[in-house]
Order: sequence, then structure tokens, then C-alpha cells
Amino acid sequence: MRDIFENLRLTLIIFSLFILTGCSEYNKVLKSTDVEYKYTKAKEYFDEGEYSKALSLFDELGTLFRGSSRSEEVQFYIADSHYYLKDYYFANYYYKNFAKTYPASPRAETAQFKSAYSSYMNSPKSSLDQTETEQALIEFQLFLNRYPNTDLKDSTNTMIDELRMKLEKKSFDNAKLYYLTENYKSATVALKNLIRDFPDSPHREEIEFLIVKSSYLYAINSIESKKEERLNETIENYHKFVDSYQNSEYIEKAESYYADAIRELDKMKF
Repeated sequence: MRDIFENLRLTLIIFSLFILTGCSEYNKVLKSTDVEYKYTKAKEYFDEGEYSKALSLFDELGTLFRGSSRSEEVQFYIADSHYYLKDYYFANYYYKNFAKTYPASPRAETAQFKSAYSSYMNSPKSSLDQTETEQALIEFQLFLNRYPNTDLKDSTNTMIDELRMKLEKKSFDNAKLYYLTENYKSATVALKNLIRDFPDSPHREEIEFLIVKSSYLYAINSIESKKEERLNETIENYHKFVDSYQNSEYIEKAESYYADAIRELDKMKF
């Protein structure tokens, strides 16, 4: 047992010395006035995956090399360091700035893609604010417009589809929330906007049925002076639905709302 503890103690001592040596070396690099030495060590740290250390050095070198032939490489290292640290907000900023500053660079395509990808990584789940999702979509589209023959086209389109599905789910959930809280006017508007924005939605059949139902419930709860107009809108929505989904699982329910709307209109004639 004593031997085990002695071995463990020795291991901890060696590890501590290793850490202290590493820190001592890094502090030496930080304090050095030799720019070439710092540049070499910054790249070494980066290649070894020590991105925080590399970033501190590259940030300093970015100022020192500004306007020189090395500025481009250092700026890309700064963006990459943030990227590998999963600092996607800063990565997005630095990649975007790189692509604008060095549009003719062989790294420009990668920078613009990684800028968009960083926004993609910042995109939250559909229940949260989707500003980053929308930003990622814009950036991916700009990337494809600028590099239509890129080797990254398929993966970019896959991510665009994923982001659009997230936006669609957000819109669908919001529309259903209006419906569930009996705000039928807002539900009808939101559902129609959903069809306009996402015409190929896999939920389109359900959405169009909910438009019929919401518009009917909105109509029958309206004041008398508005009821006829809104019941006619329900009938119009019903016809659009059955024209597209004659064999829908919702057809019987849709027909019942249609029939009720007709009866309500007939009553108003007397």
C-alpha cells in the first residue's frame, strides 16, 4: 500500500513540474520581444491544440503584423482559434471580417463557409429566438451565391434544409399556440403565413385543415355585422382544402365545419 502511495505522489510531483514548466515556457514566450519567436510558438501551440495560448499570441501578432504580408495568415489563425475553442460568436465575426478584407485569398471560401457554419452552430432549439438561425441561412445563401461550384455545396444545402425546418417548426408551434389559446384570428393569419413561407411543409395538410377550423371558430364568435363575411371565408378555405386533400384524414371534420358554416349563413337569410 505504501508503494502505491509513493508512486502516486511521485506521479503528482512529475505532473506538477510538467505544468509549471509549461507555464514557465508560456510566460517566457509572452514576455519575449522576439516577434519571430512568438510567431513560431503561436503556430506550435495551435498545432498542438492549445488554442487559448495560441490565440493570445496571435492577437498580439495581429497588431504587430498589420499591413504586412503575414497579416492575412495571422487573422485566419485568430478566426480558427476561436472556432476550435467553440467561441462561435467571435469565430463568425473574424471569419466574416477575413472574407471581406481578403476576398482574393485562397482561404476566403473557407472563411465565408466557416462564418456561416459558426452561425449555424449558434442556432438554438426551435422554441427559442431564431435570429441566429435566420443569420445562418442568409450567410449560407451568400456563400452559395459567391461559390456556386464549391465542393461544400451538398453539405451547405443539407444545413440550409435543417435550418429552414427549424424556422418552420417555430412558426408552426407559434400558430398552434394561437389556436390552443383560442385566438382564432391570429391563428388563421399565422397559419396562412406559414403556408406562404413554407409551401413544401410536411405539415401542410394539417395546417390547411387548421385554417378551416380556426376561420370557422373565429367567424361564429364574431359580431353579427362581421359574421357573414367571415363564414364565407371559412367556406373558401374549405374548398381550397378539399381541392388538395380529398382523401385527407381530416376531411370529415372539415366537412362538418363547412356544413355548419352553410347552416349559419342560411339562418342569417331569415
